[in-house]
Amino acid sequence: MPKKRALVTGGSGDIGAAICERLAADGYAVIVHAHRHAESARRIADKIAADGRTASVAIFDIADGAATGEALQRLLADGPIQAIVNNAGIHDDAPMAGMTAAQWTTVVDLSLNGFFHVTQPLLLPMIGTRWGRIVSISSLAGVTGNRGQTNYAAAKAGLHGASKSLAMELASRGITVNVVAPGLIESAATRQSFKPEQVDAIVPMKRVGRPEEVAALVSFLMSEQAGYITGQVVGINGGMA
Repeated sequence: MPKKRALVTGGSGDIGAAICERLAADGYAVIVHAHRHAESARRIADKIAADGRTASVAIFDIADGAATGEALQRLLADGPIQAIVNNAGIHDDAPMAGMTAAQWTTVVDLSLNGFFHVTQPLLLPMIGTRWGRIVSISSLAGVTGNRGQTNYAAAKAGLHGASKSLAMELASRGITVNVVAPGLIESAATRQSFKPEQVDAIVPMKRVGRPEEVAALVSFLMSEQAGYITGQVVGINGGMA
């Protein structure tokens, strides 16, 4: 029986790579997506293959609807994609009073419009299989808001509403749709932005999360055991909210 295919957007980043590796270990044939970081995506796919698992790479800009559609049609030529992790996103922080239109548009285009560009073309083939899993990676900022991130919080909160609505549309088709909303997760950016004493002050668990912990939650939501969980926004934030 062929493996189910899973597309992970933004698969070349810290969280994306952890999700790709975990889903491959779970038995998915993983498609590692990237746009600007193609070499990183290839390294991740090679690492997965070296472990005896299945991975390939797809390079396209999810903010470009036409380019995304063309890339997905090429992927669909090999059969339906039954699992999607909408992980790609970008920060371009500024107080809204000083935020440019480009800062707003770029962030919303990637995180929210990208969700539509990637997910919509894959739905009918997925529906035809009567089984699917869609998980979008949001942020605590999309739940609580955050200073300097009106663009990012708006895009991520938009994912919540879109996912809840899509979950209702697909619930009778054996397809679940959920959101994972991380707080502070270990990365180069987090290390640069937060000193240990700041983490102690704002995170009740007094540590940042690990990408592997986010990947474990995504893995569960992608599993058969999570078949009755849909339309949910699940936080993973060490007790921050």
